[in-house]
Amino acid sequence: MGGAARNARKSRQQAAAARSVAQARGSKSDRNKIIAVVMAVVVVAALVIGGVLWINSSKNATQDSAIQPGTTSALGPGVVEKRDGAVVAVGKPGAPKTIDLYADFLCPYCAKLQQDFGPRMEKAINDGQLTVRYHMVLLLNKNSDPPGYSLDSANAALAAADQQKFTAFHDALFKNQPQEGGRGYDKAQLIKLGQDLGITDPKFAQAVNAGTYDQQLQTAFQQVQSDQKLQQDFGNGQVGFGTPTVAVDGKAIPASGDWLTKVLNG
Repeated sequence: MGGAARNARKSRQQAAAARSVAQARGSKSDRNKIIAVVMAVVVVAALVIGGVLWINSSKNATQDSAIQPGTTSALGPGVVEKRDGAVVAVGKPGAPKTIDLYADFLCPYCAKLQQDFGPRMEKAINDGQLTVRYHMVLLLNKNSDPPGYSLDSANAALAAADQQKFTAFHDALFKNQPQEGGRGYDKAQLIKLGQDLGITDPKFAQAVNAGTYDQQLQTAFQQVQSDQKLQQDFGNGQVGFGTPTVAVDGKAIPASGDWLTKVLNG
């Protein structure tokens, strides 16, 4: 074989070897890409599964848990809790000031108002300065999972009022408020709270289980929503009824700043 032939064959061998190396590199690159994609899919799947588990855990947070009675309420001698339809008035006869408080047991802003002003309102009630008319509204009734916690808790609170345990029941529900969008306390848990607060009359459990005051609450909520005196300006041209709402002489007032002192001194 001549030198030219040998050189030609050597060139072909080198070219073939170069192609083999390139193919091998390409295959390795492809494998790396596949591995990267698979790893990304695994990470996303883990995040999705973790998110679902967290959501389910949050939604079911109240399941089988007890509502702690707490010690936030301490009504003094002479204070009367009187249910009138779907409204509960708490105060001493002849108190010079009266407010109407509209709240939903699932509303986090209502819980904040109770946290900030509840003890002061109860002191003013005990001192004979104030009567509070509590309206349990169903604004977030569809926002629990399953829906209906706002109605069930409001009905139970009215049943507790018949046993002169409304304030303690009311305060305990806000202190143990479930997460909006989560699972609310069921009727058995609401009954257990009443029992822990000293309610022994079987009529309480019967009223909770039967939804005795459901219709009254639903009718009252429809009336509240259409009451022009209770409409509030939420900004950006949005006007409507919201919770919490504080009203004096039937008209909503701004529940901002030290509104309670203004009411008591007004």
